[in-house]
Amino acid sequence: MRYLLGSLLALVLAIGTPASAQMHTKTQGDLIQLRDDHPQEYVVVKGDTLWDISARFLKSPWLWPEVWDMNDQIYNPHLIYPGDIIYLYWCDGKPCLGLKREAELSSGPRAKVTPLEDAIPTISLRDIAAFLNDNLVVDEDLLEQAPYILGGKNQRIIAGAGDRVYARGELVSDLRLQSVYRPAREYRDPVDNELLGHELYKVADTLVVARDADLLSLDLTDSVEEVRLRDRVLPRSEEPIESVFTPRAGPDLDDAVILSVLGGVANIGQFDAVTINAGQREGLEAGHVYAVFSKGEEIRDPVNGETLRLPSERAGELMIFKAFDKVSYALIMRATDVMSVGDGLRQP
Repeated sequence: MRYLLGSLLALVLAIGTPASAQMHTKTQGDLIQLRDDHPQEYVVVKGDTLWDISARFLKSPWLWPEVWDMNDQIYNPHLIYPGDIIYLYWCDGKPCLGLKREAELSSGPRAKVTPLEDAIPTISLRDIAAFLNDNLVVDEDLLEQAPYILGGKNQRIIAGAGDRVYARGELVSDLRLQSVYRPAREYRDPVDNELLGHELYKVADTLVVARDADLLSLDLTDSVEEVRLRDRVLPRSEEPIESVFTPRAGPDLDDAVILSVLGGVANIGQFDAVTINAGQREGLEAGHVYAVFSKGEEIRDPVNGETLRLPSERAGELMIFKAFDKVSYALIMRATDVMSVGDGLRQP
């Protein structure tokens, strides 16, 4: 049987004795500690994520990829399934995590067949699915170059799935499959006011059925919202939705902050998606983790009346799940205090 362990499979933590209250070691400069209330074993259930499970054992759950125990039995370090049992045991005087399958617990040999899509993901995709393939952040040149919607038949100004619409401009690619995007907002760096890009969200998928000079005939095959005048036409994203992320510390950033909260919410909490003012040009990739530090409050010195800002306080962690050129989308994985737009990021 192939053992599909999951990226938690074995934690190798250097400690003094098994009874130590603080079991830890240094891995690439990061302190790895078991939670004081960690269980001896845990049964994986549907809806779990690798991050959730690691958080039951580790004080810093994003550190689990740094302590994989890659042995001959591990076929894929990312896949574990509901019903698997993760248990804590001791190996060479160190605590480790092992895995038992449901089939191993039966009295006789039995095969367990589990569809591959039932493997648990690294993080909950329901919180970010809408932003993985349906949102783009593009530069101003590409936005200006993209064809724009002129209207529909009978001079209709809105249209939906099954309708034909017309656009004007040169397609960015010759693919027949295109998508219609609507500009949502402009991102500027709060430090130097640099234009970081324009955010677009997808409102429909379309098929190019005819071209006449720079006029395009498009059939809408699927729509999330009605298509309107001046919406833009860009190639449809064919990238598969990423479900496996490898959390790791991101590169050091200068003046990195939260730019906005995706989805229109006002306050930032756990599992909210946010935008930050750094992207691929700064070396960011999906899986990079940062600590969020809330801005210190302003207070008035009671002696001389001077206005002071208190030191920043750590308020949680986020993980990058999609990086564009100059901005990135991230998911708030833990919130220990109130967070807001403008809060800073540091290596965790």
